[in-house]
Amino acid sequence: MAKKTYNEKLNSPGDLPKIEDLSEKPEAVARFGGTKLLVAAPLQYHEIMSKIPEGKIITGDRIRAYLAEQAGADATCPLTAGIFTNICAHASEERLDNKIPWWRTLKAKGELNEKYPGGIEEQKIHLEVDGFTVIQKGKRFFVENYEESLFDLG
Repeated sequence: MAKKTYNEKLNSPGDLPKIEDLSEKPEAVARFGGTKLLVAAPLQYHEIMSKIPEGKIITGDRIRAYLAEQAGADATCPLTAGIFTNICAHASEERLDNKIPWWRTLKAKGELNEKYPGGIEEQKIHLEVDGFTVIQKGKRFFVENYEESLFDLG
C-alpha cells in the first residue's frame, strides 16, 4: 500500500475530533487537570494555523487550550497536537497553492520546531523575514520576546 501524502493525512480525520474519558485513569486526570481530553482533528489545527497574520505567532499549547475550551474539554492531547501541527506544515509545503504560514506556530515557550519542513533553519528564515529575532539557547532556538507577538484566538 502506498504511503499517504501529508495532505491525505490532513484530510483523513478518522473518528476525530473526539473527547476521551479519563475518569478511570487517575494519573492522566492529574496530568491533564480533568477527565475530558480532546483529541482534535488535523484540520482543526490547520484552520487555526492558517489564520496567524504576519507579525504574529502562536504556540501549540495556546492552540490546545483554545481547542479544549471550544470543545468543553479539560485539555487537548499534546502528543497528537504535535503530530498534527507537523502534518499541517508539511501538507502546506506539498501544495502549489492554499499555503499556510506554518512557521508562525511555535512549540511551548516560543521554541522553533525541528520537525517542520526544512527543520530549524527553514523556520528561522521565515520568522526573520517576518521581523522576528531568533535566539539560540544551548542546542534549542526560540523567538525572542515571543509573548509580545502572540496572536489572540479569543
